Amino acid sequence: MAAAAPPMNNSPITQVSQVQPSAHAGLQPQLLTRLSLELRGKRFDVDRETIMNLPESVLLCLFPNGLVLSRQSVALSEGGEGEEEEEVYAIDFDPDCFQFVLTFFKNASEAFYGTPNSPGLYNAQQHLMFESNTEYHPGSNPLLSKQAIIVLREELEYFSIPPNDAGAATDANGIANEEMLDIKRRSGEYLMEKKNIFTALQRNVNKENNVAEQHLIDMLCMSGFDREDEWGYRALEPMRCCISSIALVLLKTGIMHHPNGERPVEVDYTQMTTAQKLLLFWRKPARKCWWDGIDVELPATDSKPARTVKLWARRVWTLELSLV
Repeated sequence: MAAAAPPMNNSPITQVSQVQPSAHAGLQPQLLTRLSLELRGKRFDVDRETIMNLPESVLLCLFPNGLVLSRQSVALSEGGEGEEEEEVYAIDFDPDCFQFVLTFFKNASEAFYGTPNSPGLYNAQQHLMFESNTEYHPGSNPLLSKQAIIVLREELEYFSIPPNDAGAATDANGIANEEMLDIKRRSGEYLMEKKNIFTALQRNVNKENNVAEQHLIDMLCMSGFDREDEWGYRALEPMRCCISSIALVLLKTGIMHHPNGERPVEVDYTQMTTAQKLLLFWRKPARKCWWDGIDVELPATDSKPARTVKLWARRVWTLELSLV
């Protein structure tokens, strides 16, 4: 009987594959405590623990081929020398978006766990883990001991279809002329101004009468989002007709802290039940894709007239829950 295949590991954090016994077999891999990242020319020095706490969906964007968190590969390839040589990971990812995520996670962690100068929320609620009359066993409910963050990302690819009389075209090699490039630029600027998170999805719900999509909106708005919320960070990708957006919110767990500790911490178990549904997305990002087509009036500029174009957008949402 053939040996069973080893289990697949889909995590973006990977280990160095094992090597055959050699003269270097006694070398132990040196775990990196800090990583040096270069995102489109901007340098970040990030602690290993910070990297490990980032959402899986973001890590997959940063390290699509996996991330090695040790110097074993360098040590073996260079005969055990050069372990002190600094490794810089060059990454094609928006540095401002990365900074937005780092800042949000840092602030959320400090508010929950506290700082040397002030206690956090966990200090006032940790007794919940030991109450025997709680409706949720602490061992199966990490929301009692961790800060939960909802991560929602959107990748929006857009396609502009100009009117026949616009003079917009591409040549035999598929290269757009100046008129077509102008329409694409103005279409991107139009979409950039549409910052409300749920408008496009709600439009699709109304069009298709999709109950599952309406339930998704309702669940997110009960768990921390507001129906009028805007994307926390939104930017056009360079050299592409694509807009990347991300929104981060603290999960509403139903754990209620009263000002100045005037009353003990209480738990709204109805809200906690709703919050626990989001645990399905913990370390398991879920994706949803749909097409959105609308007629758009592009306003006139100093050099270009107003144009009505058909604008198609392919939207891909990624939903995930992070616990820090």
